[in-house]
Amino acid sequence: PPWPTVYHYFRTWTRDGTLTRLHDGLREQIRTAEGRNTTPSAAIMDSQSVRAADTVARTSRGYDAGKRVNGRKRHIVVDTTGLLLVILVTTGAVQDRHAARLLLWALHGCFTRVARVWADAGYAGQLVDWATGTLG
Repeated sequence: PPWPTVYHYFRTWTRDGTLTRLHDGLREQIRTAEGRNTTPSAAIMDSQSVRAADTVARTSRGYDAGKRVNGRKRHIVVDTTGLLLVILVTTGAVQDRHAARLLLWALHGCFTRVARVWADAGYAGQLVDWATGTLG
């Protein structure tokens, strides 16, 4: 279809929550088909730095010194089968451990059964103490 038609439905379905309900329903169906509970009890957290084009505003991109990338970062939480649970996009300069607090807060609010989250060393530091004390 023409792009204005596609964009119209994308914008409308995003605003009224249709895309979220569709995504959540499909995830639950896949988990059920695999013999799992519809809501996850464990998750995996990681990030990915993505180079930003020159047309991207400087205020929405930053330099990730660890990966030597000037752009944005996708901070993602998936269930143990790889299905998307939470995503946060930041400038590349945001440290994983700082974005993790927002990710874990959102995860805790949306998926109350999640009791275990695996992450790499980029999330080291006081994050475990914060999560235990704040989110239980």
